[in-house]
Amino acid sequence: MNNYQQDPQPRTINTQVGLRSFLTKMYGYMTLAVLVSAVSVYLSINVFAAQVNALFGQHPIIALIIFMISMFAMIGGIQKNATRNPAMSFTLLMLFAVVFGVEMSVMLALYTGAVITGAFISAGAVFATMAVIGTTSKRDMSRLGTHLFAALIGLIVASVVNLFLQSTMISYVFSFIGVLIFAGLSMWDANKMRDMYLQYGDQVSSTGLAVSGALTLYLDFVNLFLYFVQIFAGGSSRN
Repeated sequence: MNNYQQDPQPRTINTQVGLRSFLTKMYGYMTLAVLVSAVSVYLSINVFAAQVNALFGQHPIIALIIFMISMFAMIGGIQKNATRNPAMSFTLLMLFAVVFGVEMSVMLALYTGAVITGAFISAGAVFATMAVIGTTSKRDMSRLGTHLFAALIGLIVASVVNLFLQSTMISYVFSFIGVLIFAGLSMWDANKMRDMYLQYGDQVSSTGLAVSGALTLYLDFVNLFLYFVQIFAGGSSRN
């Protein structure tokens, strides 16, 4: 009888240990992907600038389409193989970080180092804060996710319209809205991945689940960073 009563405590301890291990993996992979992209951006701007400019300068639309298709293919590959083949998913995540870094370098080359540094620090601070809240919160955030995705779709549509309007002020305002949306998504995704581990962690590969979560959080962080770049640049201040 006493053994039965004491049984839940070891299970709870094991669950918490497993959760900490999972979160460490997920945030570790996500941080590594961000660092890989940062190195890719640096090399693309400072070492391979001629090659990158030639790639995007001669056929910019074709190059962009190829990059977008390859990135969506890698995202699909990561998510599909996350629990089946974690090693492959991790490799694809690192490759995705390299490709995305090269693509970002084309835009980031237009901004000063101060703008990029300020945006990176701000994005890191906001992401870390929201991730901690999402990871530790006990509240049901499912409705929040629905509202955030609806807001994101609205922002994307409005941004496409602004491509024709070419309004710097609208673009600047959208940057603040984008920060709010992806700050919320960072919190929601962190909360969602924690709950997914608690629900399915003993049924699937925790490493694969961590890679999948790392990809999602990486995208949240990168979008936060890019919107902060627009804010720190004042909408139009460039090199």
